[in-house]
Amino acid sequence: MGSRKTICPIVGVGASAGGLESFSRLLRNLPVDTGMAFVLVQHMEPKHKSILADILSRTTNMPVIDVKNKTVVKPDHIYVIPAGMDATVLKGTLYLVPRTEKVSQYKPIDTFLESLAKNQNGTPIGVILSGNGTDGSQGLRAIKTVGGITFAQTPESSKYDGMPQSAITLGAVDFVLTPEEIAGKLGKIACSGVLKKIEIETDELFNADELNKVFMMLYTVSGTNFAEYKQLTIQRRILRRMGLHLIQKLDDYVDYLGQNPAEVAALHQDLLINVTSFFRDFEAFETLKKLIFPSIMENRTPDETVRVWVPGCSTGEEAYSIAIFLTEYLESIAINIPIQIFATDVNETVIERARAGIYPRTIENDVSSERLRRFFVKVEEGYQINRKVRDMCIFARQDISKDPPFSRLDMISCRNVMIYLGPVLQKKMFAFFHYALKPKGFLFLGTSESVGVYSDLFDLADKKYKIYLKKSVSTPLIYDCPFNEYAPTIEKIEVKSQYPAAERLISDVKEQSDRIVINKFAPAGVIINEALEVIQFRGHTGAYLEHASGTPSLNLLKMARDGLLLGLRAAVNQAKKENRPFTKEGLHVIYNGQSKIVSVHVIPIEESSYKARYFLVLFENAALPTFSKGWNTHPNLRRKGQIKQQDENREIVRLKEELIVNKEYLHSVIDQHESANEALRAANEEIQSSNEELQSMNEELETAKEELQSINEELMTLNDELHHRNQELNDINSDVQNLFRCIDIPVVILTGALCIRRFNYPAEKLLNLIATDVGRPISNINPNVNIPDLEQEILEVIDKFISKEKEVQDKWGFWYSMQIRPYKTAENKINGVVLTFVDIDALKNSLTLSQEACEYAEAIVETVREPLLVLDANLHLTSANMAFYHTFRVTPEETRNQLIFDMGNGQWNIPRLRELLTDILCNNTIFTDFKVEYDFPNIGRRTMLVNARPIITLKTRVKLILMAIEDITDGK
Repeated sequence: MGSRKTICPIVGVGASAGGLESFSRLLRNLPVDTGMAFVLVQHMEPKHKSILADILSRTTNMPVIDVKNKTVVKPDHIYVIPAGMDATVLKGTLYLVPRTEKVSQYKPIDTFLESLAKNQNGTPIGVILSGNGTDGSQGLRAIKTVGGITFAQTPESSKYDGMPQSAITLGAVDFVLTPEEIAGKLGKIACSGVLKKIEIETDELFNADELNKVFMMLYTVSGTNFAEYKQLTIQRRILRRMGLHLIQKLDDYVDYLGQNPAEVAALHQDLLINVTSFFRDFEAFETLKKLIFPSIMENRTPDETVRVWVPGCSTGEEAYSIAIFLTEYLESIAINIPIQIFATDVNETVIERARAGIYPRTIENDVSSERLRRFFVKVEEGYQINRKVRDMCIFARQDISKDPPFSRLDMISCRNVMIYLGPVLQKKMFAFFHYALKPKGFLFLGTSESVGVYSDLFDLADKKYKIYLKKSVSTPLIYDCPFNEYAPTIEKIEVKSQYPAAERLISDVKEQSDRIVINKFAPAGVIINEALEVIQFRGHTGAYLEHASGTPSLNLLKMARDGLLLGLRAAVNQAKKENRPFTKEGLHVIYNGQSKIVSVHVIPIEESSYKARYFLVLFENAALPTFSKGWNTHPNLRRKGQIKQQDENREIVRLKEELIVNKEYLHSVIDQHESANEALRAANEEIQSSNEELQSMNEELETAKEELQSINEELMTLNDELHHRNQELNDINSDVQNLFRCIDIPVVILTGALCIRRFNYPAEKLLNLIATDVGRPISNINPNVNIPDLEQEILEVIDKFISKEKEVQDKWGFWYSMQIRPYKTAENKINGVVLTFVDIDALKNSLTLSQEACEYAEAIVETVREPLLVLDANLHLTSANMAFYHTFRVTPEETRNQLIFDMGNGQWNIPRLRELLTDILCNNTIFTDFKVEYDFPNIGRRTMLVNARPIITLKTRVKLILMAIEDITDGK
């Protein structure tokens, strides 16, 4: 049984603005006996005394405690981090440190969750509730990376959705739920007991057969053999997925995988650990700039590309970081050299994200504002790497366990990838890296990685940041090694060997042997193959065979007892040579200090299904010699002499037989030796003559093979990138075509040489175009619209980088507004113009009618013999007719823009008139026949009738007052 520990799972809960409500909703629905401890972290002013614990204690029956330094965490307790403090956890104890970060960098939730991920013995759990900003996103990602469980409040249920949305966008969230649903899920996780499984030894939870099934499902979906990866990491990830689905047994999870293909894909994504960031270990990048880049640039020609490979690139931050640092370094030394960075990963999903180069706003924590301004473009989702840096990096899917490597590389950056690989795959990868690098190329590993036992391939260039230099030694051959030595859970595939194992002979060889033994001999014996290896023992063979001291062996001749070896060897060789049963009699074998006469029978057995030969070797004791009765009837006279004579005769016979056997054996050995010598002599001559040629050809083939593999990989990578870009171009082209179809106004795009690049359907009729006009100069077109000096107008737009607009008319009399705008490429260069023609015929006609109506109205006003004047909203005179100026003998300059009450000598400053005019402006009224009697300057005393009404301009919608004045002096 494995060791077990008592675990108190810690749940880190973070919130900012609106957090009090979310905390309350969570705790109100949380069971009080989950066995978990809850640590609440909220953004608060450092000098503000928090009463959060008092408020939350009213919503739950669990104890709510304000944390003090070195507080020991207990199950079913709630801990509130005080304002102005950062909290960390170590071995179940909370530690507080005063806040020191700047306001812009203050991220207490990330600080605690990252500490929880690093130091929690059990399964860490992170929850992000309502709040502004991005705090908590990195903490949730750290928890998910170590196999924890993460939650985020649904943005719809949050007062402020910034923090939950940031974590969701980062892909660091397992469950997106309301606070009430999060409480329910936590309760179910606690009741399931899955959190306790983490401290049980893996052999109690995982068995090879069930793990094999998981690996086979994953291999079917992804083509990746995860049995080659570190098994402890793989098992933790599987445990995490089991915890998410509240499954306690691996066999139940295997059944769940079989029924849910989506879970297989999700497990695959979880196993592909994607942990990266921009400029990770910033000092390591500074070391690259100071130590490695100068070495790479030594004796390099301007057209020699700097080549870098980033295997396991994840979402691309590492590759882009190297591209940025390389760019900055080359600019600092005023050298312009092409940069090509190959970035690969087995996960197609992260490769797509890396190609797009779009990252959330949380990268502001890792990237300086200067680099953000220079190498990034702000987009809706956050920031995007600019096109120049993206073009340096080629992203492609690559399984480093089976795909060939790149070649002629200056540097390989494989940081924090090797720690997830098994020893066999690591051995293969270091050989790959050594082959792929140029002489004096560099290998950049993570701080927790090293070349280890492969130090014969690399020299240490920087110990602190694990940068290695390729040694000038031959790259070891790379074999596809069997992995079951290191990962016994791999699905084993049966391979047919030349000599099938004993259990595979049961149906054929054993049946034939049984029939032979039963029908004829039934003695002890063995079944051997052509290599004289014992396949099966039959009966008690201890009197004839025994295991020799030293390394265990089942070779028949090594097991033969004293006296049996030569005869046994001869019998087997004879049976093999003649392919027929052969018997050797009179062999002496020494067993328990006594000599025994034995006969050996060797019988060939043909096994047609495997085209192999086997032999049945049987041992039979010879009958003891008999004596006549005369010998027994005269014991006193003959016994002594006869026994002596008998022993001598036996010894002579034995020696003669042994001599005959030795002669036969030596003769066969000599024959074999001579035959072998002749064959070897001929073969040696042939080998010597062709050895040098074969060696030369082999070296050329190996070199060509390696180059072809590398070139093929690069071509595949480039093809993958080109395929992706072709898809983007197809999408853009489709967008442009659909946009052109939907636009009802004529549009024509011209090149810098004033040739037609593209036009839409409405432009065909207006400009008299057909499909074959694409590529023709615009001057060769006879349009249906009159555009004088079109070429000159276009050239002016291109030269001066301006836009022009002009009204033109077609031959049917319709009016258009022609707009000429510069055509800008993605590099912000002018490469032609865009012509658009907006139909303004209706507007033109409307303006003409309006002008005619205005002129008509003005003519009527000027014809009227009564004085007319117009006042604005401030009762200033804006205009008057000639009758007004003639009647009162004033000029336009004397009266225009004057307040009516100040005109003349104040003859119109009448309180009642002021009231009537104000009422018109305020209440939209009119008045008639208001009598004014006054001694007017220049014309004497007159009696006037004043009529007034409001008028509103059509264009500006401004209210004016029209006044008409009638002189009734002579008629009163």
